[in-house]
Amino acid sequence: MRFAMLGSGSKGNATLVEAGGTRILIDCGFGLAETEQRLQRLGVEPKALDAILVTHEHGDHLGGVARLARRHRIPVWMTHGSYAAWRDRAVPHALRFSPHQRFRIGALDVQPYPVPHDAREPCQYVIAAGTRRLGILSDAGHITPHMRAMLADCDALMLECNHDPQMLADGPYPDALKRRVGGSRGHLSNAQAASLLEGYPVSRLQHLVLTHLSETNNCPQLARRVVVEAIETDAPWIVCAQQDAGLDWRELV
Repeated sequence: MRFAMLGSGSKGNATLVEAGGTRILIDCGFGLAETEQRLQRLGVEPKALDAILVTHEHGDHLGGVARLARRHRIPVWMTHGSYAAWRDRAVPHALRFSPHQRFRIGALDVQPYPVPHDAREPCQYVIAAGTRRLGILSDAGHITPHMRAMLADCDALMLECNHDPQMLADGPYPDALKRRVGGSRGHLSNAQAASLLEGYPVSRLQHLVLTHLSETNNCPQLARRVVVEAIETDAPWIVCAQQDAGLDWRELV
């Protein structure tokens, strides 16, 4: 199994996962031409996608899904709540599921799980191929015991480190937006993300990718330092995804 990101941040998000000839895209927050360009940068033709999975209906995650699905006739999977909040449903195939419902797409086992975020029925995913597990967590205001249980014993983690609370407080955002981002249904701070890793079996991890970093209220060096201090390990497999460059392919072996 391997994974990559087309981009990560408030201007657009999309994650590629593939194994055994199956290739899925999780979210698509970019316009059609930009999505196709970013896919080609990673050596992927859009028509080779077997499915698009959606985490929630916010534009930086869902904004480009419908046009991509229509152009290349790709099935779209999302929760019932996300579908209800979706304005552009004119796609060839739309499949809905419970955020507790496990399902399979080709060679990939998909386990969604609910997260606290200010959307209709948001979820994140654990993707498995054989014995290898990739845990994905973003767009959550706090970490619940259920989220900890779902993400236990992964071989790779993609973990939101959206903001530094002090930078958010001192930054240019309006007060209402600051409260939303830092609230219990907003986004994870560096410290909140690091708290997920306390007691985590880090020896199993092959990759730890810090995602959805705010370009205004965070910086890669700070996010990485907080996480490194939490796990007491400074390894080259701890990296930050970027808004423009995304993340090149990472393989689980």
